[in-house]
Parts: sequence; C-alpha cells; structure tokens
Amino acid sequence: MKLSIVIPIYNERETLLKILEKVEGADTLGLEKEVILVDDGSIDGTRDVLRTIENKYSVIYHPKNQGKGAALKNGFKAATGDFILVQDADLEYSPQNYPQLLRPVLENKADVVFGSRNLKKNPTDNLPFYLGRRLTNLFLNLLCGSKLTDYWTCYKVFKTPVIKNLELESNRFDIEVEMTIKIIKKGYKILEVPIDYFPRDAKAGKKIKPKDGLIAIWKTVKYRFGL
Repeated sequence: MKLSIVIPIYNERETLLKILEKVEGADTLGLEKEVILVDDGSIDGTRDVLRTIENKYSVIYHPKNQGKGAALKNGFKAATGDFILVQDADLEYSPQNYPQLLRPVLENKADVVFGSRNLKKNPTDNLPFYLGRRLTNLFLNLLCGSKLTDYWTCYKVFKTPVIKNLELESNRFDIEVEMTIKIIKKGYKILEVPIDYFPRDAKAGKKIKPKDGLIAIWKTVKYRFGL
C-alpha cells in the first residue's frame, strides 16, 4: 500500500530540503512513500532548489501564486496512494508524528485523521494566531455539532477516496474549513491525535493573516448551510 505525501510550497527555500530530509526518514508503518511537491509561484529561489530534485520527486509548478488550497487540490489530483497526508514545507510540523497519524486509518478506526496541536502541551505561538484558531474552531463546532480541537492543523490524513470525492473549490486557507465541513456532512469519521508543534511567526515566513480568520467565519456559514 502507498502513502502520498502532498507538500504545498510557497517561498520556503530555507526549509524545503530540511523538511524533505525529515520526510524521507519518517516511519510510515510499512507504506510506500510518494512525495508530491506543489510550488505555488515561489519567488524566493525555491524553484531553483526544486529543479535540483525533480528526478527524485513529483514536482508541480503553478505559474503564479494562487493559495494553499489551489496547491493542495492539484496535489490531491496527482496523488496515486491509498492514503494522502498533508505536510507543510516549513518546520512547524514534525514527520516523527507520522505513525500516530497513520495508525487510525490503517486500522480502519477512522476515515480521516487530524493531528491536533491542542491535545498535548506545545509552545504557544503568536497570541492573535492562537486566539483566532480557537475562536473559529469553536464557531465551526457550534454550527456543525462537532467536537474538534484543531481543524486548522496542517496534519490531515485521508483515505484517498474520501478527499478525492469532496469536489473542493477553495483556493486559499479557507480550504481547511471547506474540507472539514464537507467531511462532516458526508458522515466520514474524523479522529484527532496529539502532535508536536514548533510555531514560527510572520517574520520567519508564516503566511496566514488575520483576514483569513474572518474569511473562515463566512466560509463556515457558507459550507454548513450550502449558501
């Protein structure tokens, strides 16, 4: 069986090879690895790095920046594995967590696994980011009757048919809202597991902005009620 690891990338020249080294060394519980790199119009020299590893990985280039959602959608389309795992190209999320992320889907205890930063003690990042995540997460739970602790997490693992059947449309960070609500509405089982988290700030390259939280609130209403 195969695991497709989809990595959306935008201006991650300094961390890309470091995270790939960690991905290569990660325990995938016997699953074959397929790594799909989707560059979303990087302009910092990331593409020069990618061109040196095209013979080793599947690399997709966007002609211009479209957003994380657009990168994920193209990565999902290209994936040929039985399971799909999302990995960011920075160093906030550790591939050492792959075993606990994969076990529930391999043991058929869940259709989707979210790696929650809030189920164990982790460093707290910038307070506005933290509060924004918690408030928008609470709002989604209230509207959807769910009990998730961290739907914003990068670490999501899907049985491949689940994600390929969602007909996703979001191009930016709001894809996290869309994926979560559509999974809930289709009745797929989501299980959260604790993960390690090493936050960075905007100066270090964090891309999400306060406006993305406002967009998430609107998209929660939109996708919950089919507007």
